[in-house]
Amino acid sequence: MESPPPAGAGIILVRQYGPDRPVSGRHLMWFLYQLAMAAGLGVAAPVLLARRGRHYLPTLPARLGRLPEARGTSPLWLHAASVGEAGVAATLARALPPDLDLVVTTVTPTGQAAAEKLFEPLTAGGRSVVVTYLPFDLGLLVGRFLDRYAPRGLVLFESELWPLLLRDCRRRSIPVAVLNARISDRSYGRMKRAGRLYRRFLLDPLGRLGAQSPQDEERLLSLGARPARTSLTGNLKFDTPEPLPVAGLEQALRDLAADRPILVAGSTMPGEEPIVLDAFERLGREALLVLAPRHPERFDEVWREVEARSLAAMRRSRIVAAAGALPASAPRIVLLDSLGELASIYRLASAAFIGGTLVPTGGHNPIEAARFGVPVIVGPSMENFRRIARDLEAADGLTLAPDGEALTEAWRRLLDRPDEAAEQGRRGLAIVDRNRGAVKRSVELLSELVDLN
Repeated sequence: MESPPPAGAGIILVRQYGPDRPVSGRHLMWFLYQLAMAAGLGVAAPVLLARRGRHYLPTLPARLGRLPEARGTSPLWLHAASVGEAGVAATLARALPPDLDLVVTTVTPTGQAAAEKLFEPLTAGGRSVVVTYLPFDLGLLVGRFLDRYAPRGLVLFESELWPLLLRDCRRRSIPVAVLNARISDRSYGRMKRAGRLYRRFLLDPLGRLGAQSPQDEERLLSLGARPARTSLTGNLKFDTPEPLPVAGLEQALRDLAADRPILVAGSTMPGEEPIVLDAFERLGREALLVLAPRHPERFDEVWREVEARSLAAMRRSRIVAAAGALPASAPRIVLLDSLGELASIYRLASAAFIGGTLVPTGGHNPIEAARFGVPVIVGPSMENFRRIARDLEAADGLTLAPDGEALTEAWRRLLDRPDEAAEQGRRGLAIVDRNRGAVKRSVELLSELVDLN
């Protein structure tokens, strides 16, 4: 689970199945599921509160049922677990009728911040948008959410499925679609072992499935998805528009870089920053490194790692505080300790390393850099974006660096051979352009299931 648990999870179960409502055989399975969910949240609580409490505590009120007031009429519910899915949800929303009201949920604080920023412009035409957190998958909380907003339909993105949520939507005749659906290698093994249980509780309730790639479609069908409900719609991330420049920041970074090239290491994960910093120190070239950790609760931790090096460094937050008075000595590293700016900063890069790929976490989105014609470098862990990585690599639009030494060499080659770097960037951009069109196909698929007018 990605969020701290409710202290009252057990109370919720007592209210739902307590002395006045004894558990029958028909309800036993769902009672046991919710009991396991509450117990799991209880076990995870101390660890998550210790590690991420300051960031995750604000998520609890909404996840426990303290919801914003409903606005608009019969909204479409879009659930986007975190930052990447929030971007995909906003891409879809831009293609929906402008008067269609929306409820948008996330799980993580970073996803919430991204959703608020991305969906705010979509209210300009009078559309109502409520952004809040997904309730914990407990019957009383899910029911309260559905009572409050009465959505006309639910759209899930990628791979996050909650059994009780799907059950309650089915009972209320709320149609559910999954768009941008993908199944990682690791998840596929678990799903196959679950067999009929996975099909019955997680696939059968779905009215439509739009797969990212032919392999994802094949895997969904092999797990029991109904062919009549399953289509290949493509990856919505290819259709995400270029982010607007961040006012003042990009020029400030250019000023800090002076005549030096800018290297971006984006969405780095625990254990990866030391590898990246070692690779940068070995580079032996004048360059500015913009280092962007994936999770904001790690900004201070990564800054301490940066400070331990013998390289001049600066936090992005200090650029704002300096109000244009940049330091006299040019830093070698800028820590991007901010939210929602990385996607825009990629356009400044002479080369971009995509984080989460030198540690076994599945990787992050290479499209964010490739759409600017920036040459992309990734490590071996790209399970979450395997089709994109494979297509980019096949077109020579991506460099694979299996370790820190290879990352140094990749940076050095791309800086020393600008024509080769530019050609790699052009090939990556061509792959992005070639794969556009998922939005149109996804809206067509969704309109088969939900009245969008």
